[in-house]
Amino acid sequence: MSDQKKSGTSKDTHYAKLRRAHREKGGGEGQAAPRRPRPADGPLPADGLVRLYGLHTVRAALDNPARRIRRLLVTRNAMARLDLAEPLALAFPGEIVEPRDIDRIVGGDAVHQGVLLEAEPLKPKRLSAMDDTRLVLVLDQVTDPHNVGAIMRSAVAFGAGALITTARHSPAETGVLAKSASGALEHIDHVEVRNLSDALEELHEAGFQTIGLDSEGPEELERTFSAARVALVLGSEGKGLRQKTRQTVTALARLDMPGPIRSLNVSNAAAVALYTAGRHLSRQS
Repeated sequence: MSDQKKSGTSKDTHYAKLRRAHREKGGGEGQAAPRRPRPADGPLPADGLVRLYGLHTVRAALDNPARRIRRLLVTRNAMARLDLAEPLALAFPGEIVEPRDIDRIVGGDAVHQGVLLEAEPLKPKRLSAMDDTRLVLVLDQVTDPHNVGAIMRSAVAFGAGALITTARHSPAETGVLAKSASGALEHIDHVEVRNLSDALEELHEAGFQTIGLDSEGPEELERTFSAARVALVLGSEGKGLRQKTRQTVTALARLDMPGPIRSLNVSNAAAVALYTAGRHLSRQS
């Protein structure tokens, strides 16, 4: 038997002993038995709910009327920091817990700050239903939830009206993504499309100049803007923009990098590009 299998068997035995001890102490069905910690990210659980954690993330979700909340777990300390009344006074089930109770659900590495919200995922919008906006971000298969969350945060900070992603090869709404977004998930329209090239053409018809960010772009971003509506298109962490995307956007542009490093992490590049686009659009007003 391999070391990996031995390790798994040891863990299984450990948690089986905890559950058996729980039953012997009189723990009934209404009391939670010790559970194996699970990672905070990954596909949605079988119940289809998303686990949101962290003070900023949960506060924004609580304030979002579109968010359908199922349950709140909160420590006394976090309840005071969120300025919440007793959980029983809320419009959904709530429970005061210890930090370790949340650790069991999201894993010990998650920085939950004493609060966990179980809620239904927000429903992505269709491109045709996108609110009127002059600035949007388009992600071409950016898959890291930390990056997508950070991009959402920058998009909200710089006034982008929507984030457009593909239905495939994009991270699902998870606690990790929401924590990285630090509440921004609740403040920006998320548009999900099946075919990115078709979506870019639809943006063209709506008057958007679509600009793909490429470290080898022929022109600096500042010199590329030519319209009153802008869609910034960013590629995946490793491969960048796909060839079909490069052929479909209005223009390819680069960020000016005077230093020896010629490229940025996609979330950092998004922040710089958003700031630059915002300055251009402010001059168009």
